[in-house]
Amino acid sequence: MMFRTLGRRAAPVALLALAALSGPARAAATPTDPTGTYLTEDGRARVRLEKCGAVNDKLCGYVVWLKVPLNDKGEPRTDFKNPDPKKQARPSLGHQLIMGLKPNEDAHYEGQIYNSEDGKFYKVTIWTDAPGELTVKGCLIAFLCKSQTWTKVNDLIAGQLAGPTNGANGPRTDPEYMPKTAGGATKPGTKAPAGKAAPAQAPAAAAPADD
Repeated sequence: MMFRTLGRRAAPVALLALAALSGPARAAATPTDPTGTYLTEDGRARVRLEKCGAVNDKLCGYVVWLKVPLNDKGEPRTDFKNPDPKKQARPSLGHQLIMGLKPNEDAHYEGQIYNSEDGKFYKVTIWTDAPGELTVKGCLIAFLCKSQTWTKVNDLIAGQLAGPTNGANGPRTDPEYMPKTAGGATKPGTKAPAGKAAPAQAPAAAAPADD
């Protein structure tokens, strides 16, 4: 008798779920354009966001400035914790950390973000509700998420990469996310942001950092 009662109670729920599945899928809304350069909440990096993909419908992001660009040996910091051995010697400055995020039904961008501090990828959702602010919500697992607020910056400071992506004095796209032309060749870098490129140099008093 208990199973029959549960079955009757579950029947309306099952019908509602079936109706939802059979209904038309919602098209992804158009997110507010978040492109630009942002200072992370902890102030340790500047990240440049720009449209990417074959039809510029995705969002990529690159580290274009580091508060502490050198390790404790006085050498440029490298991505030594990357799980890909081919990338472990690449400079931390200029690497890609936001991997072709796609618009979702909530008018946000979602996909993966790379954390060079532990060499791991995390689920991330990015959106902007207020001018000059970017909300970045990263999730290790579905119920373990944390949000940060990044602040938009319009100036150039010493050590900041200001050139076009994959061009002189610019950040670099990971090969697997490099857009291709119809002939299979690599697409040229994007245009440089307005402003004169600042010379790349370390801060006068950089705090020691791990290699």
